[in-house]
Amino acid sequence: MEAIILLGAPGSGKGTAAARLVAKLGVVHVSSGDLLRDAVRLGTAAGREADGYMRRGELVPDELIGRIIADRLAAGGADARYLLDGFPRTVAQAEMLDRVVSAGGGTIRAAILLDAPEEILVDRLAGRRLCPKCNAGYHVRNLPPKVPGVCDACGAELVQRSDDTPETVRNRLAVYQERTAPLVAWYESRRALVRVNGAGQADDVTRLILRALQ
Repeated sequence: MEAIILLGAPGSGKGTAAARLVAKLGVVHVSSGDLLRDAVRLGTAAGREADGYMRRGELVPDELIGRIIADRLAAGGADARYLLDGFPRTVAQAEMLDRVVSAGGGTIRAAILLDAPEEILVDRLAGRRLCPKCNAGYHVRNLPPKVPGVCDACGAELVQRSDDTPETVRNRLAVYQERTAPLVAWYESRRALVRVNGAGQADDVTRLILRALQ
């Protein structure tokens, strides 16, 4: 088992970068956010518990998200190669991930940190719109649909995620600074951290990440 970790604040572009890296590197993309939202959609006990935290813009407790991630990694087998997007978010989660990967006989190849100024992060998230039917993503200014508020692909009405309002976004960033930023020092101490400028266009960010992994 091999794992590459994408770190960064909400809106730093982890999901966009991951979608491009999957094709380039042949890895399995594991997004903690998608796993959590699937649990919420299915109405599982864990999903109902996680939903309250997500709506408030708070981090889901380590024990809860850790169980979900551990089960997902174990399902891939010893030869799996993963790209982790959104996990770990705390040092405790990083230590948990180390134990899971080591138990599977694997290694963590690198922790890629996407850096971007706060004003860019708020703009990206507050302007984001999603299609609830086909999951296509848009931005009101940077990537608008042809018809305002309507998905180009399927014609469904676009929605804003409940945790993408400006107030909730700023709370999410404050939580990140308090609880997630210490991961930078943790991975630096393990000589696993690679910093990448995440403020540019998606293709440019992808090239920087691939160069860093060479």
